[in-house]
Amino acid sequence: MKGVLLVNLGSPESPTPKDVKPYLDEFLMDKYVIDVPYLLRALLVRGIILRKRPEESAHAYAKIWWEEGSPLVVLSERMQKKVQPLVNVPVSLAMRYGTMTIEKGLQELNDKGVTDVMLFPLYPQYAMASTLTILVKAEEIRKKKFPHMKFTDVPAFYNKPDYIKNLADSIQKHLVGFEYDHLLFSYHGIPERHIRKTDVTKSHCKIDGSCCNTPSPAHEFCYRHQCYETTKQVIKLLGLPEDKYSLTFQSRLAGDKWLEPYTDVEIDNMPAKGIKKLAVVTPAFVSDCLETLEEIAMRAKEDFEANGGEEFLAIPCLNDDDEWCQTVSNWINDWAK
Repeated sequence: MKGVLLVNLGSPESPTPKDVKPYLDEFLMDKYVIDVPYLLRALLVRGIILRKRPEESAHAYAKIWWEEGSPLVVLSERMQKKVQPLVNVPVSLAMRYGTMTIEKGLQELNDKGVTDVMLFPLYPQYAMASTLTILVKAEEIRKKKFPHMKFTDVPAFYNKPDYIKNLADSIQKHLVGFEYDHLLFSYHGIPERHIRKTDVTKSHCKIDGSCCNTPSPAHEFCYRHQCYETTKQVIKLLGLPEDKYSLTFQSRLAGDKWLEPYTDVEIDNMPAKGIKKLAVVTPAFVSDCLETLEEIAMRAKEDFEANGGEEFLAIPCLNDDDEWCQTVSNWINDWAK
């Protein structure tokens, strides 16, 4: 019997330092997120970051928290509930971090008699710290607890025409009535070394502006290429000229060289360049979360206005958009035939 496990990032149980700390510990101690040797990672995370970060993050979570709970979790649940009636196989939801574990999601499918699982990371672009860690963790659990199960991994869908159309349609819909000067595509940042580590050719990715546009097997796992490709294809559908949009990377940690240009730096400088009305879309996420609701819709907006910007529009993620849920159900039905 076939079934689907949708997997998103995860969330603390509540916006309090007490609940944020174990969540951040699990997240940041993941060797695919901070990819340094264990002892150095433990020193960095538990010796430095977790001394201050839980309180700061809890404050940020509190600003976006909904009555029903974490926006990321609530929106993912809404999506799963919309997709389920559109397909003929069980669809469960799990998170990579936190209490809605992948093991619980697989157990739920197992209890329904599922042996053939479509493992569906809810990330359009492939990255070590998102897609890969889900696939590795799920496989570890399968071997230990569900050896009779078979997995079919859903590859990155950054360039699938129906996803691109959903994204372009959503952007267009939210831009109605907003006379913007510029549309910014802000993707979650990753360290440059993650790009080189996932380069299957071991030589193609130079991060020099040309490698992402030169065809290569490396592109199947290159986050940077996939971000640029998503943007390029959406822009083509929207029919925007080159000077009307740009691409940046947000949410970097200090200490490493991360993908550039940086979202916060670019947004701060835009008003001085004559960009007074800015729209921002965040296509590395399919569900709104801390990085979209607090970092972009609140902090980036404040910074933009403090630097002379006049109007700022944060375009929501696809979330439980009907068209998007139909697309996901179509992919599931194609697989389940």
